[in-house]
This record gives sequence, structure tokens and C-alpha cells, in this order.
Amino acid sequence: MKNTGYKRLFKLALALALTGCAGNPAVKTDAPYPNNTATIPDHVPEYQTQSLGLTGTYANSLAVQNFIRHMVLEHHFSESYLNSLFSKAKRLDYVIRLENPPPDLGPKPAHPKSGGWTRYRQQFITEAHINNGVAFWSNNADAIQKASVTYGVDPEYIVAIIGVETFFGRNVGKTRILDALTTLAFDTQRRAKFFTSELENYLLMTREEGYEPLQPVGSWAGAMGLGQFMPSSFRRLAVDFNNDGHRNLWDQCDAVGSVAHYFSRNGWQRNMPVAEPTKGYSGESTIELGAANGSEYWRVHPNFKVIKKYNNSDKYAMAVHQLAQAIKQRRL
Repeated sequence: MKNTGYKRLFKLALALALTGCAGNPAVKTDAPYPNNTATIPDHVPEYQTQSLGLTGTYANSLAVQNFIRHMVLEHHFSESYLNSLFSKAKRLDYVIRLENPPPDLGPKPAHPKSGGWTRYRQQFITEAHINNGVAFWSNNADAIQKASVTYGVDPEYIVAIIGVETFFGRNVGKTRILDALTTLAFDTQRRAKFFTSELENYLLMTREEGYEPLQPVGSWAGAMGLGQFMPSSFRRLAVDFNNDGHRNLWDQCDAVGSVAHYFSRNGWQRNMPVAEPTKGYSGESTIELGAANGSEYWRVHPNFKVIKKYNNSDKYAMAVHQLAQAIKQRRL
């Protein structure tokens, strides 16, 4: 496809991202950084018009050749299409470094590191996060209310997840998803099986939704959109919340609905507690966080565990919880 064609398709995708939820004209879904919007072409490009063989970085990769064969046999992709697509994939050294950090050879401490929670909290419970969270809620009030009612999820937690994940769409990532997942699947060992599955889901996702597979960008690990869904989560849980015929997690309206759906499917209980401070360890429902002035103890409830389905970290879930409460209070 020629460059003029990409420009035309990008304008189309941007126009889609700037439209509100169908039936909710008051909803503002203008993305703060529209260049992060994924392109939705009117057809999937036939890369095989250029070459029938696998070339480029992965030309001699038996693993990539086997993966292509699997996609052809299992999902009926064109072999020449995949050969041409993976001929354009790039190995990303920084992704390999991030996936393979130096091993921690020390014994696991009995208590969290002093100050670790305080430093983590300072990244997300900020005036900027709270104020931008209030603004995001106001700009998408109808969509957030609709998602809350539809899926039974407290609205402040929908907002907070998007705040912690991407600062309300400002930090969706700049790594091309195809490059990230190809690198992780075929150039790393630790979670290669997982990322190979995600690459498979990514190609299926682009075919199902009509995405140009070389265009979407996201995190170094392959997470996408305002809610940072991996491809498998996208396919299972993303929703077309603005009813435009596409599931587009770079669109604020679709992202709001998809995050709420994610929470709902993982067992969220609306208007139920998440966590409250306690005076020490009191059983399995208690977590310990290493604050700068000593340990904090929190009694956590099932909704806290639902947040951890997004990221299996007590610090992460507590940051989402506290940001949600701060945004809710500021908005009152």
C-alpha cells in the first residue's frame, strides 16, 4: 500500500477515535495523543505481492518458519502473506533486555523493603493523576456511567485503572506490537510460550478487527490501548462500546467499556469494599506494604484480588484503589 493510502487510512482511524459513543453525543472521546491511534484499513493488505519468501531479520529462523506453518494450518492464513509480514518484523534489543533483567540471587526477605510502597505510590497518587482523572471522568461521564451500570463496576475504579496504566491515554507506548511480540516469542526464553500465544492472538485480532498489523503500537511487552490489554485479553474482553463496528482500545469510549467488562468478568462486586487499614497482620486477608515510616497493614477483600488480575502486585492494586478514592473525593 502506498504512503498516500496510509495517510488516508490514518485520517479515517483518527476520525473514528474522535467520535463519541453511539447514542451518547455528549461523550467526549478525543484522544490526547491521536498519533497513537491504530490504523483500521478497509482491507487487510496483501504483503505477499512483494515477496513469497521469508526475508529480513528472521529469514533463517526455524522457530518463525514453524510458527508461520502453524498459523497456516490452524487458522488458514496465507503463507506468503505471513512470510512478507514477518520479513518486516524487527528484533528489538531493548525488549530483550527488559524481559531478561539481572537475576535476584538473594533470599526473599521476610518483610517488604522499607520505603518500596511509598516510592511506588508517589508515581501514581499525584496531583496530576488526580486532576486528570477528574477531567477524564467529566469528559467521558456518560460512557463511564453506562459502563458502570452495564457491567456492575464502581466508576472510580474504571477511571483509576486507565490512570495507572497509561495516564489517561498519554502513555500508551511507542513500540510496534508486531516487533515486541515477535522479539519476545523468538528471542527470549523466560516466557517464550506465553508470548508466542499472544503473537498468535495478535494476528487473529488484526484479522478479526481489520487492523493493519504493522501499525498498532503499545508497551514493550505487547500491551495495547488506554487499558493496556494483551491480545488474548483484547479478543476475549474488549468491547465495541461506541457501536462503530470496531473494538478500538485507543478510543476512550471503547477503553472505558472494555475495562469495565474486564473487571466484571473477573468477579467485581459493585459497592463492596476493596481494602482498609488495620493494625497488624491478622490472617490471609492481610497484606503488608513497606512504607517509608514502617510497614502498613491492610485488610483486603475480593475486589482487591480482582484488581490484581490486571497486575498481580499488591502495590499495583493498592495504587489503583487509592487513586480511585482520591479521584472520587476530588470530583465530589
